[in-house]
Amino acid sequence: MQLKKGWSRNFFSINSNRNEEMIMIDPVTAVGLATTAFNGIKQAIAMGKDIQDMSGQLGSWAKAISDVDYAHKKAEKPKWWKKLGGGVQANAMEVWLHKKKADEMREELKSHISTFYGPLAWKEILRIEAQMRKEQQEAVYAAQEMKEQIIQWSVGILLVLIATGIMSGIVYWIGITQGKW
Repeated sequence: MQLKKGWSRNFFSINSNRNEEMIMIDPVTAVGLATTAFNGIKQAIAMGKDIQDMSGQLGSWAKAISDVDYAHKKAEKPKWWKKLGGGVQANAMEVWLHKKKADEMREELKSHISTFYGPLAWKEILRIEAQMRKEQQEAVYAAQEMKEQIIQWSVGILLVLIATGIMSGIVYWIGITQGKW
């Protein structure tokens, strides 16, 4: 099969319906979506379909892999309030296993695409995957980071207010017991 010149311009519909496409999902769902897209891509390759015909599945796969990679990055450095709740190691192990599965899919997909369409096709897919990851990071991951910052500041302010209230209560109680108020 011959790779058509200029196929990458219309390879993914990156900017269409940006709000629908740019939703971050949890790693379990991401791996499930990646596996479904991966199996569809393998079937399409086996049936001899042109790579342009697989653009939707490749786009879904790349987005899901991006979400798994982001979850892996977040699991390596959990926020302090997540450490307090425990279960960080179990979550990190689960995300690591998903990352390994995603890496295996990436290697197998690389092998299939390089074999049937040539190494240039795989390099183009990597370039487009990087572009999608960048757009995903700018849109969704930045919003997720902002949400986590808001939670972190809210919890911190709440703890300071609680500590201030407790200290004020203690000072007031001491004043009452000593007859100063």
